[in-house]
Amino acid sequence: MASPYHLTGLFVYPIKSLGGISLPRWRVGDRGLHLDRRWMLVDEAGRFLSQRELPGMARLSLSLRGDELLVQHRHEDREPLLIPSEPETDIWLTAQIWDDQVLVQAVSPLADAWFTETLGRPCRLVYQPDTSHRPVDPRYARGQEGVSLADGYPTLIIGEASLQDLNDRLAQPVPMDRFRPNLVFSGGEAHDEDTWTSLQLGPITFYPVKPCARCQVVTTDQATGARSPEPLRTLSTYRRQAHKVLFGMNLLHEGDGDIAVGMPLVTS
Repeated sequence: MASPYHLTGLFVYPIKSLGGISLPRWRVGDRGLHLDRRWMLVDEAGRFLSQRELPGMARLSLSLRGDELLVQHRHEDREPLLIPSEPETDIWLTAQIWDDQVLVQAVSPLADAWFTETLGRPCRLVYQPDTSHRPVDPRYARGQEGVSLADGYPTLIIGEASLQDLNDRLAQPVPMDRFRPNLVFSGGEAHDEDTWTSLQLGPITFYPVKPCARCQVVTTDQATGARSPEPLRTLSTYRRQAHKVLFGMNLLHEGDGDIAVGMPLVTS
């Protein structure tokens, strides 16, 4: 029997809280999608920065230039920033993401100056190398899984039907990019992703482990950085559980290899 679900969107966010990159095909490794959240901006104390406190980060778009990243401002005429695939410094520091302390490497003084000027506050760009292991929360880990500089889990999936159900309740519909998923799928009913115990996508087996608790980032327009009460206000009327508003599912996985838009999702 053919699966009712198919992958329709595949996204990576190389720099935490900056714009995402849509891809037709991409590799999954031990920390999730290749390059996803391997870079991050930190403040002078080494604490991570995100759209929670700096919604203007949404106005910075990313694209791939071979092995390098190109950062551009969506609205201002600024010289783009080209970020090399490997840091240009030997400076190591400990960065804080929520309660985690993560060993990272400073990228370059040029990148620090560019982001500091563009965002209007002191910040530093750092990178998590392969040698830096950050374990998944042991309360939800299946083994010894690691995660990049994402909030907590390697992969986030959301169904198109879940977004449509939300938009049917809103006066002004919102796009999927408000929720910054890695994987988007078609088929089935709203929030089917809440009910799965596993899903097979090409060579990778994913395991839903925890619904994603949403914050004010979903109220940030990912093109302009402007904020409004929605869609968090409406979501809280029907997706609230234990004082958290849930939308989308966090995944762990086994295996590595390529996945591609159009692939069926085989669920259980």
